[in-house]
Amino acid sequence: MVYNNLKLQKMTHLEKMKSYTGKEFTESLSPLMRWLNPIILSAELGALEFEYHIRPEWLNPAGSLHGGVTAAIMDDIIGATIISLNEPNFYTTINNVIDYFSTAGPEEKIIASTRIVKKGKQFVNAQCEIWNSDRSRMIARGTSNLFRTEIKISE
Repeated sequence: MVYNNLKLQKMTHLEKMKSYTGKEFTESLSPLMRWLNPIILSAELGALEFEYHIRPEWLNPAGSLHGGVTAAIMDDIIGATIISLNEPNFYTTINNVIDYFSTAGPEEKIIASTRIVKKGKQFVNAQCEIWNSDRSRMIARGTSNLFRTEIKISE
C-alpha cells in the first residue's frame, strides 16, 4: 500500500507530501497517520499543516477530543515533519510536552501545524499547534525533542 505508484516512489518524502496537498494522505509511511487520515494543507521543508476530522472513536467520555488522541496527532505530525527534511535516518521521540487549552467536539475539523525549532547533528526540537478550523481557538500546543537513530528510513 505504501507508495504504490511508481512516480511517487521516485519523489523525495517532502515531494510526496506536497503531491497530496488538499487530499487525504493515504500513502504515509506511518500506519497511525493512515488511521488518523489527515488532509495535507501545506508541506514545506520542516513545516507541515494538516487538517483532521474528529471521529466518534477519538472522543473521551465527556464527548470532546481525547487528550491521548491529541498527543498522538502531535507526535505523528511532528514525526512527518522530520521526514519532510528528507534525512536518511529515522528519528525517535524522546519527549512530548503538551499544554491543552480548549476542547474540540465530534465532527469538528482541527488543524495541526508544525515547525522545526532547532536541528542539530543528533537532536531536533519541534513544535506543534492544534487549532479549530477557523483558527480562532487554540486546542493545544506542544514541543518535542527527537533523537537521530542509526535506523534508515525505508521507501
